[in-house]
Amino acid sequence: MPLFYFRFLASSEEVRSKFRQTNFDQLGMMLLQSLKLAAGAAAGDPESLKEIHERAQSHSRRHMNIEPHLYEIWLETLIQAARECDPEWNEAVENGWRTILGHVIRAMIRHY
Repeated sequence: MPLFYFRFLASSEEVRSKFRQTNFDQLGMMLLQSLKLAAGAAAGDPESLKEIHERAQSHSRRHMNIEPHLYEIWLETLIQAARECDPEWNEAVENGWRTILGHVIRAMIRHY
């Protein structure tokens, strides 16, 4: 998780500005929870789907204003960090991550 956040925050001033008021001690747990929610939502779990919807609302232009293009930076940075940390990473694993996270990202963007 630290590798991901180091790279994500280094990706642009715009990303850094979105995290200025963030509690960095909680970020690792937040990311892990987000990944679990994405997997649950992809599996059709009603609670996960509800939580994704709530997160999409909180990240919309009316609240946190996370612009759609930032999700691509988030995804690519996350994939890069996971690839470097997982010795068993392969194309099938990457495709799975992209498929599952792609569904969540599209939901977030729809609610923007």
